[in-house]
Order: sequence, then C-alpha cells, then structure tokens
Amino acid sequence: MATPAKTKAKTAGARAGSTPPTNAPPPRPAGPSTEGETFIAPGGETHQQADGPETQLTTNQGVPIADNQNSLKAGVRGPVLLQDFILREKIMHFDHERIPERVVHARGSAAHGFFECLDSCADVTAADFLQRTGERIPVFTRFSTVAGNKGSADLPRDVRGFAVKFYTQQGNFDLVGNNIPVFFIQDAIKFPDLIHAAKQDPDREFPQAQTAHDTFWDFISLTPESMHMIMWAMSDRAIPRSLRMMEGFGVHTFRLINAAGTSTFVKFHWRPKLGSQSVVWDEALKINGADPDFHRRDLWEAIEGGDFPEWEFCLQTFTQEQADGFAFDVLDATKLIPEEDVPLRVVGRMVLDRNPDNFFAETEQVAYCAAHVVPGIDFTNDPLLQGRLFSYQDTQLKRLGSPNFHQIPINQPKCPFHNLQRDGHMQMAVPKGQVNYEPSSLGQDVARESLERGFQAFPNPEAGEQLRLRPETFADHYTQARLFFASQTKPEQDHIVAALVFELSKCVTPRVREAVLSRLIHIDEFLAQSVAEGLGFPGEIVPAPAPIPAQDMTPSPMLSLLAKAQPTLEGRKVGVLVSDGSDDKLLAKLKAAVEAAGARLQIIAPTIYGVTTAGGALLPADHKIDGGPSVLFDAVAILPSDEGGALLALEAAAVNFLRDAYGHLKVIAYLPSAGPLFAKGGITEVGPDDDEGLIDLEASSVDDFVATASTGRVWAREPLVRPPPKPLVADPA
Repeated sequence: MATPAKTKAKTAGARAGSTPPTNAPPPRPAGPSTEGETFIAPGGETHQQADGPETQLTTNQGVPIADNQNSLKAGVRGPVLLQDFILREKIMHFDHERIPERVVHARGSAAHGFFECLDSCADVTAADFLQRTGERIPVFTRFSTVAGNKGSADLPRDVRGFAVKFYTQQGNFDLVGNNIPVFFIQDAIKFPDLIHAAKQDPDREFPQAQTAHDTFWDFISLTPESMHMIMWAMSDRAIPRSLRMMEGFGVHTFRLINAAGTSTFVKFHWRPKLGSQSVVWDEALKINGADPDFHRRDLWEAIEGGDFPEWEFCLQTFTQEQADGFAFDVLDATKLIPEEDVPLRVVGRMVLDRNPDNFFAETEQVAYCAAHVVPGIDFTNDPLLQGRLFSYQDTQLKRLGSPNFHQIPINQPKCPFHNLQRDGHMQMAVPKGQVNYEPSSLGQDVARESLERGFQAFPNPEAGEQLRLRPETFADHYTQARLFFASQTKPEQDHIVAALVFELSKCVTPRVREAVLSRLIHIDEFLAQSVAEGLGFPGEIVPAPAPIPAQDMTPSPMLSLLAKAQPTLEGRKVGVLVSDGSDDKLLAKLKAAVEAAGARLQIIAPTIYGVTTAGGALLPADHKIDGGPSVLFDAVAILPSDEGGALLALEAAAVNFLRDAYGHLKVIAYLPSAGPLFAKGGITEVGPDDDEGLIDLEASSVDDFVATASTGRVWAREPLVRPPPKPLVADPA
C-alpha cells in the first residue's frame, strides 16, 4: 500500500540530529515501482505519480539525481554554489538547444515512410532501388516554405520545398526539389542575391515570409530570366491547400545511367494521390491567423489518423537527340518540358506512414544534399545544379557544427557504410585498427574501392574556353512564361493578376512597379494591362528590351491545377456548425456519407463541450465557433435547430463562418433554420437555383452535398464576391 502523503511530507529529508529544510523534495518509497503514488511537491502541491515502473532521472553521465527542483546553495537562502554540476550541465545544455536555422527552407514539416518500386527501370538506370518491382525502402520526406523564418506561418505565398531522402542499399539518395518545376535563376552565383532580395529588408527586418516588398520586385524587374517562375509563384501553386496535395519536382535535368553505361536525361516528378488543390488568397490570410500551423497540423493528423499521404513517382526521360530538338536548353532551370511532349512514366510510389518521434532530432537535424546520389543517377552541367552540389554540404557543416553530421541517426544510411575518414568535431563512431589510409597492406578488413560496384560519373566529353557567359540557348525568358499563363483556366488567370496587383501594391517605389509591368507585357498584353488597371497605373506600359520575343505555344492543360483536377473529397475536411436541438439522424447520415467519401467531419459548436441534440444526446464539439472558422474546412454544413439558428445569428463568429465559406467559394449545405445567419451575413439574393454550391438539405440529400463538394470550389460564384479588375484592353478570348 502506498505511504500516506502526510507521512511522506513529515519524514521528507529527515536526518539524525538535524531539522529538514521545509522545501526539500520528498524521498521516493523503496521498491521498483511507484504506481499510482501520491506525493507532495516542494511547493506543497499534491501530484499523482504516473503509473508504470519508475525511470531514474540522471545526468548525461548517468549519475542519479536526487533533487531536480532546487539548486545547491550555501544555506537555505544562500548563494548558489558553482560546484552544482547538475545545475551547470542542465543550463549548459539548455543554452545550446537551438542550432542555426536554415537560411532558406527554415520552416518545415516531415514524416517517415516508404518508397515502393512499381516498374523496373533497369532499361534506363542501374540505381538499385529502381530495379525490382514490389521492393520497398525507407524514406524521410520534408516539406517547407522558402522565405520565412522557422517561426513563420504555414501559408504565405511562397514556393514549397519537397525533399525526399531515399535510404537505398547503395547509400542515401536525396532528391531535393520544390512544388514548382522551374526556378527563378539560371546560375547559382545569383542565388545569394535572390534570397537577399526575397528575405526581410536588412535595415528593418520585415516583411516576414513574403515577397510583397520593393527589394524582391526590384531584383525581379532586373532579372528577366525569373519571369517564368513568377507566373508559377503568383499562381495558386504558391498557396497549397495541404502538403498532402502538392506536386513535387526535381527541377533540374539529371542523368540516368544503366548497367551498359548508356545515358538518358530525366526530370523527376511527384504526383499526389489526393490530387492537387490550393486555397484562395483571402482564405490563406485568414488561415494564417486562425491556425499558423495549418499545414503542419494537417500532415500530422492525417498520418496519426491512418490517412497516409501517397504520391506517384514519375520519370520524364528523353535522349540527347530529343534534347537537341527542343526550342529551349534542358540545362536551363527556368524551363520545363511539357508533359504533352514527353509523357511521364510512373515507376514507383511513396507513402508517408509515421510521424517523427522528435521534431528536433529528425525534422530539424535532417541534412539533405543535392550531391547525394547513388550509382545509376548522375548530374548534368546545369549551372544552378552545379552550385547546389557545393552549397548544401557547406550549409550543413555550418548548421550542424561538424563534418560528422552524417552520423546523426536521421542522416545515417541504412546500408553498411565504411570509409577511412576519422576524428572531427562530434565523432560518434569508434573506428578500430591501425590503418586510416588507403591503399594499405596492413589491414585485410580495410574498406576498399570497387570498380564494378562503385559510383562512376558519365564520361561526357567536355571542351571549351573558360568564360563567364550564358549560352544563347538560355536567352528566351518569356515564351514558357506565356505558355504557363495561357494554359491556366480563367479563374486561375484572374488569381495571377490579383496576386501581382497585391504584391506590387506593397511596393512603395513607382519605378519598381513600372519595371515589372514592362516585363509582363512580353508575356501577355491582357495580363499586363489587367495588372496596370488593378494598380491604377495611369501611364503607358513601355516594354523592356527583349532580345528574343516570346513565341506562342500550344497550351498545356497539365500546367493547370483546375484543368486536370478530378472530383474527389478524399483527404478533405467538412465542418458542420450545430446548435442545441440539431437533428441527430441528419448529422449521423451526413457523417456516414462524408466518411464514405474518404473525408473527415468535424463539429463546430457554441462551446467546446458541444450541444444537446434533438434526441437528447450530448454531441461533443471538435471546435468552439471562434476557434473553428470555415477557412479550416473544404466544405461546410450549417444545421442548427430553429431556435439555434436565431441564436447563432447573434454571434459574429458564426456569421463570419458562413460569410467566409461563401466568399471562399465553398459548397454549403444548410437547413432553412440557418436563414437568420444568411440574412445577417448578407447572403440573401442567391439560392440553390442560381448557385449550385448552396445545397438545401430539406430539398436535397446528403449524397447530393457530398457529390457537389467533391467537385471543389464554386468558381462561378467568384465574380460576385471578388470582381477582377477591368483590363485596359479587351479580353482576347
């Protein structure tokens, strides 16, 4: 039986011939376990000891700790003694808990999973993990924003990093890419300038995690090679709905080399099983306020709930002869190859099925490096890629403080690895033997090279003068930007215009705004004039010099999120606003239909303890109204009782729940009892007859709601809530 708390408190710290200090910690009872034990803490509070066998608290050297509540002092009220090694160790470690955050991609989320080969690629590569159909290997995948610091929000308008570490039997392969297939610059020597311009202004350290300021757009206006990437960055790709609903790209052209030594060019693609989806800009702003961890929480909860995110791994392969026939240079990272010209080959899948055990040890300390390739995968002369081969390893040395960062568990290969590197800061291994050099005749077990199994670079002949020049084949900066804009649907084009207007409106220097317009006019006259109208620019757009005029290309529907979207509700969330007296049976039917479609249903109520339904049952809430705004959901239902609808109309948060759902073009199911909310929200001149996204559940079924919600947003509603700027020239369409 446990010792009574009073007895423990009375005897705590007692010693023969001494009076115990009143704030001494209570001793633990003898024995191996303190299951269910109650004890008195030094401050007098009563605490319940956790069930289960007790684990002894120790220092880092394994010394058992008797008191973790008080520093060692000279007398009860005396000075703290320097000899308190427990205090010094604890504070020292705490002082050094943080490491330098990444200069870019600082804010990230990650997960463990596996890669499965679905199609042997032995015809194009000797890479071991792409040889045998059905074979799986571990992966660790990290998603990130680029410009924001570690503590920034999840949904700025920004590129997203998409980095995968494959733990193959031939070593680690790091595919370090983005959710956009092209980049801002062509040569790595410009990367520091790009990031300096995009980050906070150095004199004022703001704005955080956004490019809506003068320095970024000044750089862009003077760097025409960026215009293709700007079209992507100003599109909805830069505000994804979920990390689970992003495409991923290796960006660069790589080489694949098969067992015969034949080289094939490749671009790597990831396609999400759930489809690609984005939010709208006003929604992104409000999500950042309602839940700055929206993407991080979404990924974590999906994996914890067993809804494992999945992507197809695709290769876009082409020969040297095909490359020579393209109208652009495949070594130019600001260009892509349309899928209509070179279709994708699905060769594998990635499933993320386990969250990290410790964010710092894994997500923060994982070290990706573009130079980490395996036999069968090689580099090209892409000048941006060539710079990354140096940069990643160098930055990990700075961040993780040691050339031995590969020994951190998350970075270690899962295959045997041996070399003769020794010592260095934070050396974790204990190499044995006399020999730390090669060749050697003194140790028979010393690791040795293998011409047959080792990595071999493709013997591409290189010749030429040493020059600091760009090839002429890199000089067309506008054709593919025009292709991207022309390939978007009308709502997507309107969003690009609105994004450019928003960003350029934040620039305080007129010259910067006008210089960007002088670039946009080369991409599309309607685009440039629409942005000028949105800015209220009164003058004439003067085109900047363009050595190579933009050419028209056949639009590619695969470049549009909406044109290739397939109806689905899988992986989405439906929020249901309820009140006391809500209909149990209707809620149960709706929940069953939503879950059958692969989505999750969450309850929003006036209090977190929920509501009492019409049947007298207590329905717990997932969110209190002001903590569960409609921006957190893909579709919503508003199902109060008659009395509850009138009461909800008195709550601003409930009115905003409906108003935002309508303004963000979401499908809304409702009962007539929600009428007061519609009236208070000013949504009275439309109904089911003229808005397909309004579903009256008295006249329609929950299946109708689920089917409509599966189609996504109600784009026909957007001109009513966000009229686009009127262009200064007629719409060419």
